[in-house]
Amino acid sequence: MNAAFQIEEPVQNTSPAQLLFPLLSPAISTAERTKAIEAVLTACHGQRFRDELAEWVLQFLPAEALVPQIYVRWRPLVHDAMRFMLSRLSTSRLAPKLAEQIELPLDTKPETRLLKLIAKVPGLQKLGQVLARNRHLPPALRRALSELENGICDYDVTQIRNIIQDELGSKLDAFAVEIDTKIFFEGSVSAVVRFTWHNPAVNRRERAVFKVLKPHIPECFAEDMDLLGQLARYMGSRHREYGFAQHVLPDTFNDVRRLLQHEVQFRREQTTLAEAAALYKRLTSIRVPRVIKPLCTSRITAVTEERGIKVTDAVRRMPEWQRAHVSQQLVEALIAVPLFARGVDAMFHADPHAGNLLYDRRHGELVILDWALTDRLTRAERRHLTMLLMTVVLRDPIGACNAIEALSSRKGRRERSKTKIIRGCVTSFLNQLPVKRVPGAVDAMNLIEQIAYEGIRLPTSLVMFRKALFTLEGILHDIGAPQFSIESIVGRHILLNWLTKWKGVGLPLSVSDWISLQCSALLFPGRLLLQGAQNMVKPKVQTAQAPPQTTAVKNSPRAIRSRKAVPHGILKNARQAAKLHVTGSMADRA
Repeated sequence: MNAAFQIEEPVQNTSPAQLLFPLLSPAISTAERTKAIEAVLTACHGQRFRDELAEWVLQFLPAEALVPQIYVRWRPLVHDAMRFMLSRLSTSRLAPKLAEQIELPLDTKPETRLLKLIAKVPGLQKLGQVLARNRHLPPALRRALSELENGICDYDVTQIRNIIQDELGSKLDAFAVEIDTKIFFEGSVSAVVRFTWHNPAVNRRERAVFKVLKPHIPECFAEDMDLLGQLARYMGSRHREYGFAQHVLPDTFNDVRRLLQHEVQFRREQTTLAEAAALYKRLTSIRVPRVIKPLCTSRITAVTEERGIKVTDAVRRMPEWQRAHVSQQLVEALIAVPLFARGVDAMFHADPHAGNLLYDRRHGELVILDWALTDRLTRAERRHLTMLLMTVVLRDPIGACNAIEALSSRKGRRERSKTKIIRGCVTSFLNQLPVKRVPGAVDAMNLIEQIAYEGIRLPTSLVMFRKALFTLEGILHDIGAPQFSIESIVGRHILLNWLTKWKGVGLPLSVSDWISLQCSALLFPGRLLLQGAQNMVKPKVQTAQAPPQTTAVKNSPRAIRSRKAVPHGILKNARQAAKLHVTGSMADRA
C-alpha cells in the first residue's frame, strides 16, 4: 500500500492525474486501488478538485463520439451534465467506478467505458435505455446501450431469493411457491426471477415471475434523483450558454426526475397493470401480465409469466409482410389505443423500449411488460394532439398553430409573444418540409420539440408521449417494415373503432373539429402547389438579393463573365417571386 500512502497527503495545486498516477501500477489490487481513491476523494476537500477529476475521466468519453452530428447543439450540454453528475457522486459510489476506469485498457471504446460508468446508477441507466433506439446515434453506441434493456448483471440469484423469502415468509409455503435457481433477467431497478405456484382459484400450478427491487436501489436512486434536481438548477442557471429559454432545461430534467421516481413505486405499478389489462382486454393480439395480488409487496410484484421473444429479435427472420404486421400491432397498442380511448383520462406506456416488448410468434401476440413508467393524457389534450397530427399532415399552419396554442393553455402577460413564437416556428417548419414527402406523427413531435426549445411550456404528459413516440419510431426503424406509416395504422384504428362502437364516432374530436379538418383538406392541394412554386423560385430570389459588391469586384473579369451569363429577365422573375410569396402568405391566413 505504498502507493496509497503517497497520495494520502495531497498538495492543493496537484492535478488529479498526478495524484492518481501511482495507482496505475498493475501490482495494486482492485480493492487497494479503490481504497486509495476513496482516501484521495475524502482528503481533497472542495468541488474544484472533483470537477478536475471528472474532466480527467471524460477525456476518454468525448462528446463527439457519443453525440451524433445531428445533435451537435447538445454536445456541450451533454459534456457538462456528465461532468456535473460524475463530480457530485458520493465517494462510496465514485471510487469503485474510477478504479474500474483505470483498470480498463487504454484502447477501450468510449461506449464500453460509458456502460461501466453508469453501472448501478439507475437514473442514468434508464435514460440509456430510452436513447438506445435513437437511430441517429452511432451504431456501436446503440448496440452498447441496447444491452441495458436486458443485459444488466448486478446480482446473483441467492441475494434475490433471500429478499423474496424475507418479504413473503409463510406465503411461500401457503401457495407452494417454487423459485427458479437462476435470474431470468435484470433491469435498471429490478431483477426478475421465474417461479411456479399453486393457484387455488383454478386448483392447478401456474408459471409466474417475481419482479424484485434491487437492494442498492433505494439509496442509490434517492441520490440520483437529488443529483438530477441539482442538475436542473445548474443547467437552468447557464441556459444562455446552451441557447435555450430560461425554463426549458430545468423543466426537462425535473420532468424526467419526477417520472423516474415511479420506477421504484411498486404498489403504483401493480395498480397500473390492472388498469392496462382492462384497457387492452378487447384486443386479442395484445397481452398484459396479470397481477398475482397475494404474492405482491412494496418491494415485489408477482405477475403471470408471458411467453415471447424481444420484439426486435423476433422479427429478424420474418418476411416483409409479417414485419409490417408486427409494426401495426406496436402502433395500435402504444399510440392508437391510448390516443382514442373513450375515458376522460387515457393512460399510455411511457417506456416502450424493446426490452419491454415481447412477441409471441406462435400466437402472433404482442406482450407489453413493465408498466412502472406511465403517464396520462386528458381528453382535451388528446383532442388537440389529434388536431395537431392531422393539420401537420395537411400542412395547415393556422390549424397547427391553434392546436399548439390550445395545448400550451397557460395564460399570462406574454400571450402575444407566445403566439408570435408558435406561428413563426410552425410556418418555418412547414415551409422546410419536402413537397414530395407526406409529413406524419414524428414530424408533428419534432415541431413540438422545436417550440418547447423556444420556451413555450407544454404539458408534461405531452413531453412523455413525445418521448414514447420517438422510442417507438426507433424500434419500427429496427424492425424495417417497408412502406409503413404510423398515420395509416392510426387511421385504420379510428375506422374500425367507429364501426364497432358507433356511440364513439368522432372521438376525441368534436363536430366543429371535423368540419375544420374537412375545410382544410379542400385547401390542401392549393397549399401544396403554392409551396412547390415557392421552392422553384426561391433560388432565383436568392440570386437577385445577393449582397452589394464593391466597384473593384463589379469590374473584375469573373463578375463581367457572370453578368453576361445572367438572363436578362432575372429582375422580372424576382418581382414575380415576391408577388407569389405575398399571395402565399394571404392564402395561409385564409
